[in-house]
Amino acid sequence: MLEPEKDAAALHDELPDGGAVLLPRLGEVLDAVIERFASKPILGVVLVDATPLAGVELAHGHEARDGVLANLGAIVRSVAGELLGDGDIVVAGETGRLEVAVLVYRELDERSFYRNDLIDFVRTLQRTIESRGNRIVYPYTREDPVLGVGLSAMMRNPVLGADTQLRGALEEARADAALSRGIALRATRRDFMGVLLGGRVSSVYEPIVSVEDRTVFGYEALARGPQGTRFHSPMALFGAAEEQGLVFELDCLCRQSGLAGAEELSSGTNLFLNVRPTTIHDPNFRPDAVIRTLERSGLSPRNVVFEISEQESIVNFDAFREIRDEYRSLGFRFALDDTGAGYASLQAVLQLQPEFIKVDRAFVAGLDTDPGKQTMLRAFQDVAESMGSQIIGEGLDRLEELEMLGELGIAFGQGWLFGKPTPLRAS
Repeated sequence: MLEPEKDAAALHDELPDGGAVLLPRLGEVLDAVIERFASKPILGVVLVDATPLAGVELAHGHEARDGVLANLGAIVRSVAGELLGDGDIVVAGETGRLEVAVLVYRELDERSFYRNDLIDFVRTLQRTIESRGNRIVYPYTREDPVLGVGLSAMMRNPVLGADTQLRGALEEARADAALSRGIALRATRRDFMGVLLGGRVSSVYEPIVSVEDRTVFGYEALARGPQGTRFHSPMALFGAAEEQGLVFELDCLCRQSGLAGAEELSSGTNLFLNVRPTTIHDPNFRPDAVIRTLERSGLSPRNVVFEISEQESIVNFDAFREIRDEYRSLGFRFALDDTGAGYASLQAVLQLQPEFIKVDRAFVAGLDTDPGKQTMLRAFQDVAESMGSQIIGEGLDRLEELEMLGELGIAFGQGWLFGKPTPLRAS
């Protein structure tokens, strides 16, 4: 008898740290599978549907796909080895399918296994996968996948071919896995809607510092979900919003939170507020509405810098420039965020001509010892100076990086060197 619903966390230390290898495909061991089904006539199939990982192959290639499937297989095999018997088989699914299956064989006098042990195994496996999702997809994405775990079981019927019964068991387990994932996604949506409709988003603020005199020039507002929930980190928060098709709504809430939390800003300090290109369609973001909100927070348009991420597509630069010019006429300024992280950096810089160009941390980390990065920063600085913009180096962790920014003539720096993001006032 299994230890009932063994805590998934207790299995973490037992999972392999690396070197995961591809599981055999079902077709490669089919003869052994059918032979064992004939000798042990109760078959349980536990199947993990890894279809949501298909995006890894599209973005990074088939070797990356094989890697994440191997990572998943290592977790399944480890949990199965802990909770099941030595004679059970863990395989990758049929050719062309992203799935991992555990084939569990028992004798007729072990009927209670399905009611107790196998159910406990499915629950433990589901919890372990949920808690180790980042390990499965690392380093290709940081978003935890939602994978369904399905279950089916049957007794050997000698009238039917063993392969026919096996196929039926797999199809039933796949359907059950799809249902399991659907239930998990529904619960996630309900929880996320509770965050969104409840306005349970807060802001922390990361300082942007003058390289020359080390004084605070401004703060970037960064969104956080409720503490202690799956939505606390901004990546999880916006990942859930994207999954649910609610990015626009979340973006509106984050802007409101960023402004509300900035009431304690000292006079003359600048607030950097992240906005998406679609923000221009938000009626609450029209200039008159924004200015009224700023007045309640004690801010003026000159204190506010709208950050546009270089990685987020602007479909129509002409239309966006019209909106930009309208806001600029009122005193608002613009920054292009994550510059250098995508493929359209130069076009975005030239098209938007922002007051500030925030250079991605990839070009700042180790800047003091990397001549190539120094050359890139000089090039960005030349472009910035030609259009009257100023550079902000992101991701500063070390004093030496800050000093190199100064040697290159970069005006501002931002990063944990100056402290982690915190609220501007006690909550």
